[in-house]
Amino acid sequence: MLPNSAERTLYLMPVWLGEHGGVEQLPPENIVIASGIDLWYAENEKTARHMLRRMMPGVDLPSQEILRLDKDTTTQEVDRLLDRMHGRNAGVLSEAGMPGIADPGALLVKAAHRRHIRVHALTGPSSIMLALAASGMNGQHFQFHGYLPVKPPERRQAIKRIEQEALRTGAAQIFIETPYRNDALLADLLHTSAPGTHLTIAIDITQPQGSTVTRRVDEWVKAPPSLGKRPAVFILGRA
Repeated sequence: MLPNSAERTLYLMPVWLGEHGGVEQLPPENIVIASGIDLWYAENEKTARHMLRRMMPGVDLPSQEILRLDKDTTTQEVDRLLDRMHGRNAGVLSEAGMPGIADPGALLVKAAHRRHIRVHALTGPSSIMLALAASGMNGQHFQFHGYLPVKPPERRQAIKRIEQEALRTGAAQIFIETPYRNDALLADLLHTSAPGTHLTIAIDITQPQGSTVTRRVDEWVKAPPSLGKRPAVFILGRA
């Protein structure tokens, strides 16, 4: 059974990838839809309220119901979260970018499909797709790995495995890291990867000081950047 437009809808509401920018960076449709929602699912209530205020400066925040949805939310809790819709529309807010992509919103979306709740992903920024588009890597064949292992030995093994897959198939290999571990990941990438492998570093995407740069590993080794605690996307690929 396919849901129709008269039924309740779970909207996936993209938000900014950083602190720069206002409503001019979001599609007008998103603002209109957000103004008709008073139930939100988000990882962090404080961040969600900040995003709602950026989208709708005049929003009545006390009237907005914001429920926690994070990596620790269980399947049973997800069902209870959906119970709160009670026939009304709701929205999912990510910490940054597109809900459901490298984001715990996917668990809620899967449960919504089981209940035949209409799911509507709205247009907005996705750091992963923006990085790939600007990288020059293979946009026809790519794989997203999410976060690599935290422990250095396991992380280096993962890098070797991902690089081998890139060289074998030609597919762009995309991954991310918690910002405070960016420089440790980059050090392992430059130490582990072959000199001729291509590496894209996309940092602070959509922000004024952001950049997306693709170089061979040996070129990065000659002038390694200091990434600091800035949101980044990494892509490995073959020449």
